[in-house]
Amino acid sequence: MPHIVVKMFPGRTLQQKQDLADALTQAMIATLQTPAEAISVAIEDVEKRDWMDKVGKPEISGKAATLFKKPGYEIP
Repeated sequence: MPHIVVKMFPGRTLQQKQDLADALTQAMIATLQTPAEAISVAIEDVEKRDWMDKVGKPEISGKAATLFKKPGYEIP
């Protein structure tokens, strides 16, 4: 039962978010042979000013061992 959480800056439309959720779902189906009914996708907007405290430090540098794609920016 994969659950995907995407955290990103605000500003995308609901249609863009839906398109992203659909694309991620299709990637899971194709890559893991997971049925669509088992997949859920959440998208959370995080303000730029809050990024390092809410995402960068706890989710990226704090969980570096779980990252399969690292960002191209430094986290203080």
